[in-house]
Amino acid sequence: MVNDDAELLTVREVARRLRVDDTTVRRWIKNGVLEAVTLPHRGKRQVYRVRGATLDALLAAPPSKESVSQ
Repeated sequence: MVNDDAELLTVREVARRLRVDDTTVRRWIKNGVLEAVTLPHRGKRQVYRVRGATLDALLAAPPSKESVSQ
């Protein structure tokens, strides 16, 4: 069950917080480095939302060799 209090961030918001490009965030999602919710879409690009808690956990974890090389 989804918690309504969970903060859902757009790819752009995540990119700003991490100081990377939107494309980098999308690549991390596709490679499984960053967990995201996939939303239905009509356009060319897939639409994702990242939970705030997921981003906080990523920021709190020490960087691994695998995530740094991607």
